[in-house]
Amino acid sequence: MTAYRTPYPVPGVIWASLPIPTVLIDGAGLIAEVNPAGETFLNASVRMLRGQPAFDRILIDAPMDEALDRARKNQATLFINDVDVTTGERPPVQCNVQVAPMHDNPEMVMLLLHPRDLADRMGRALQMKSAAKSAIGMAEMLAHEIKNPLAGISGAAQLLSMGLTPEDRELTDLIVEETRRIVKLLEQVEQFGNVRPPERRAVNVHDALDRARKSAQMGYAAHMLIVEDYDPSLPPTWADPDQLMQVFLNLIKNAAEASAGRQGTIRLRSFYDQALRLRRKEGPPAFLPLTIEIIDDGPGIPPDIAADIFEPFVSGRENGTGLGLALVSKIINDHEGWISVDSVPGRTVFRVSLPVAPKDTTPTNSKEKR
Repeated sequence: MTAYRTPYPVPGVIWASLPIPTVLIDGAGLIAEVNPAGETFLNASVRMLRGQPAFDRILIDAPMDEALDRARKNQATLFINDVDVTTGERPPVQCNVQVAPMHDNPEMVMLLLHPRDLADRMGRALQMKSAAKSAIGMAEMLAHEIKNPLAGISGAAQLLSMGLTPEDRELTDLIVEETRRIVKLLEQVEQFGNVRPPERRAVNVHDALDRARKSAQMGYAAHMLIVEDYDPSLPPTWADPDQLMQVFLNLIKNAAEASAGRQGTIRLRSFYDQALRLRRKEGPPAFLPLTIEIIDDGPGIPPDIAADIFEPFVSGRENGTGLGLALVSKIINDHEGWISVDSVPGRTVFRVSLPVAPKDTTPTNSKEKR
């Protein structure tokens, strides 16, 4: 069998640095080249994809053969907005699709996929970041002020109960129980606002994942099957090992609770993704290639709160405080990383993207820091 040879030379540095999935398609409709972001999106290596019929591997809800013909004929770029794109093995992702002819090779076409979901969420999250900080500060101040009168109410109810009949004492017991519940919630708010700055060092992400997995399986995830799918070649990240473990504990707990008590599966996956670069106000974009996914097979996040799931006090569960995922988001932001979620019924993926540790740093085994 003869290996497929790309008929078009691709500039290596520029091609590899493109942050969006990009595919070159030849005149026969076969994949000639795929950039690293495209390999991640299609979950396949460029060696596997070269020579494959493009639209057998990339399923787009649009008349793509016609679009490619028009781009070749007119030698002009076409844009197709808001279409579903999938590989057949993952939920559809809404994208803006760009079809661009290669002017020095009229038969060759470049297909660029601009995922709408990630771009929209990143822009929205960056806009709301300062507002969220203000809301957290206000909540922390109110929590401190409210706890004092609640203590007085609880004490008064306990004194009153001493001279009451058993029937009336049920009411004062209810007051005491509810005030304690509110105090516990307020303490969580204070804890959320008082997370210390991370003490960052070179950390093996798999050490933190293993600590979180073992702790979860001894408690709230005992009924779940936890499957590991790690890339052992990942370099260390630059993180606080205890805070990183706290992130993974919260995400595993969230996945376990989504099962509502039934036996489900949680998949812990790690891989290297060159596509994500986070734009900052100052300096070059942050490169976040270390990717960890916590995947569950629960019912999914309710659509009406999916866009706000990382905001404080937003919860999809009855009696949920809405602080667990907000705390996770805060810690990841403090680590200059990124967290996102994709959710459909039967599959929810929380994806954490982290930077690589600076060179000349020695990885710390998180088990040593107890």
